Amino acid sequence: MKSKVFVWPLLAIAGTMGAQAQSQKIAVIQLQVAIAQTKDGQKAAAELEAKAAPKKKELDQKQADINSLKDQLQKGQNTLSEATKNEIYNNIQQKTKSLQRDYDDAQADMDQEQQRILQTLGQKILAVIERYSRDKGYSMVVDVSNPQTPVMYASPTIDITKDIIELYDQNAPAMSAPTTSKGGGLANPTPARQQAPAPPAAKPATPAKPPGSN
Repeated sequence: MKSKVFVWPLLAIAGTMGAQAQSQKIAVIQLQVAIAQTKDGQKAAAELEAKAAPKKKELDQKQADINSLKDQLQKGQNTLSEATKNEIYNNIQQKTKSLQRDYDDAQADMDQEQQRILQTLGQKILAVIERYSRDKGYSMVVDVSNPQTPVMYASPTIDITKDIIELYDQNAPAMSAPTTSKGGGLANPTPARQQAPAPPAAKPATPAKPPGSN
């Protein structure tokens, strides 16, 4: 009897929560995907890649020079003097450090530009989400693109990503930044950071120290 006394109230509470959940209309969106797949997002990504291309070429050439020196050092292990090997090794070290600084600067510039783009597109797409949610009667829209989201499962039938992309592309020129509403809200309204484009160059590896050097 004691178990029933405790179980019945719990069942009553669960039933109430279930009824409340059924009265709410909830949707999910993969916000990162939505931003990236809009026409504006694709255009911005292409422009960013084109802007980074000259720097990438420069860094690639510097990496090729380092690789050439490493190859020279490797092939001359048995023929070059210790002084020459140490000179080549030190040259590799200096060039590698310089390349790493250049790479970090280029990556920082790209990250800053990418964040600027995401902020601009994020404001526009949030306006679309807000309008769509009001029109469709959604009480909440949850961004599930972040792996850290507490949502463990969401039915594909409530995923509005594709609808938002299509609606954005149709109305982007007329979209303005969303205003804070007192009704149904947007979960995680700040757009999550999109996966960064490929870096300008691979991070240079530290060359192996040749035998005989300190």
